[in-house]
Amino acid sequence: MPQRAPIRVLPEVLVGQIAAGEVVERPASVLKELLENALDAGAAEIVVALEEGGARRVQVEDDGAGIPAAELPLALARHATSKIATLAELEAVGTLGFRGEALAAIAAVARVEITSRTADAPHAARIRAEGGAIGEMQPAARAPGTTVVVADLYFNTPARRKFLRSAATEYAHAEEAFRRIALAFPQVAFTLRHNGRLVHRLAPASLRARAEALLGDAFTAASLAVDASAGALRLNGLAASPPFARARADAQYFFVNGRFVRDRLLAHAAREAWRELLHGDRQPAYVLFLDLDPRAVDVNVHPAKTEVRFRDARAVHSFVRHALERALAATAVGAPAPRVALSPADAESRGASAAYTAQASLALGEPAAAAYLAFAAAGRETAASPASLESPPSATPPLGFALGQLHGVYILAQNDAGLVLVDMHAAHERILFEELRASVAAGAAARQRLLVPATFRASARERAAAEEHREALAQLGFEIAAAGPEALAVRAVPAPLAGTDLVALARAVLAQLAEFGTAGAIEARRDALLADLACRAAVRAQRRLTLAEMNALLRRMEETERAGSCNHGRPTWYQLTLADLDRLFLRGR
Repeated sequence: MPQRAPIRVLPEVLVGQIAAGEVVERPASVLKELLENALDAGAAEIVVALEEGGARRVQVEDDGAGIPAAELPLALARHATSKIATLAELEAVGTLGFRGEALAAIAAVARVEITSRTADAPHAARIRAEGGAIGEMQPAARAPGTTVVVADLYFNTPARRKFLRSAATEYAHAEEAFRRIALAFPQVAFTLRHNGRLVHRLAPASLRARAEALLGDAFTAASLAVDASAGALRLNGLAASPPFARARADAQYFFVNGRFVRDRLLAHAAREAWRELLHGDRQPAYVLFLDLDPRAVDVNVHPAKTEVRFRDARAVHSFVRHALERALAATAVGAPAPRVALSPADAESRGASAAYTAQASLALGEPAAAAYLAFAAAGRETAASPASLESPPSATPPLGFALGQLHGVYILAQNDAGLVLVDMHAAHERILFEELRASVAAGAAARQRLLVPATFRASARERAAAEEHREALAQLGFEIAAAGPEALAVRAVPAPLAGTDLVALARAVLAQLAEFGTAGAIEARRDALLADLACRAAVRAQRRLTLAEMNALLRRMEETERAGSCNHGRPTWYQLTLADLDRLFLRGR
């Protein structure tokens, strides 16, 4: 039996190094803590300088309130903070930092220098710490604010230093930490330099402008504004439309009361909101801010402060999911189309943009008017008044007017922006699905009774499913009943699906109901069932459409929620702007 070692109090230096292991994972962790301290101090401008990805040096300079000279030694002490003093304050913490551990943990495994000055102090003061040992204070010169320099991370713990990656990898993590903070506080100016090279210089801006600077104009061009409230809960920010979906979840930023978090509950709510809009395992992109009473969320869950716990998790999940669903339920009218910036040569060749737009509208001429009249004659509801049909329309609908069909798959249409390409099956599939879902949700699915029932020879499994799930079929808009010992008759179908292969449709719904089994499983999979029915009933490739039918489809798209993608997440339409076409043909160059 091994001998039992006596219980002893650990040396303070070792305690600090153990604590550092929880807080200081890599240089990016250091940068995050220093940036949060600067923001808590009320900084309006923050300058960051890194060397070798931060492993060699991390410097953060701010113009915040500063630290009084007498309190500088306490800034490096463990569990010393100006941000909370009682349990009640901890439970309602509103600052980014609050534990009083970060600087002490960093100082235990690095060489730290803090220079700070308050507005009423005659000069600044400087203090240094190395491996947890705090030096003497000295006078220094600087404007009000604080500069913190962290050098030679893990110089005294070689084993930990070996776990650092290459300078390029560590810099990538540090830049991501910078990006998260800069996105959360667009009203603050930020500068980032790496090895002396300027990487970012961000002036105070709106969230959209800050997101464009950090995530690119493709993200902001594809983004929908989110702004929803319910009681003390508020969600706002930017959510990218489905066509911007990515292969990786590397453009997902969720902030709770200004703090970046990785929360499973919030991530799941977002995935549910995008579930019907994304194809395969594509990932959504967003920058979202959830604000709520600080007492309703526990931020003291993990040393890194990236995990939180909500007191009413179900309510938060439901609110976030439905707020995003409403924002993403943009019709084709509101869906952002890709934009291509014009070069100076392009702009010069076109002259005034207003004149160019007028030319584009006039180019519609008689073909567009004829298409519009054909659409009206088909009996579809339009937004135009009778008077407007007597002459070419004065305004073009967002998806324009159909020009023709390409290979029996795509509709080509002309709008004011340029050329619109529509996947007719994907678009019709979304329209049918939304109509079916709305009808079922209303509690009385609109159905089309058949003058002559469609009868077919049914298997024992199909006959059993028709009998067992008669109520579920009725809720969906179907009436399928026995028509003999081995036959079933389709007597009614959901109105949006009338005119399709009714026997194939009946077989499909019976097969799925038989597979689901219980009523609870059917209810849980209802949307999946409706999506499958919509896909089967949607217009197929190679079906030749008339101009009136094409325009009718475009108008229905404009009226349909989530019309920008099909039920499987594929895009339904794409805009080629005149700028895109000019670039393809090198016009103006």
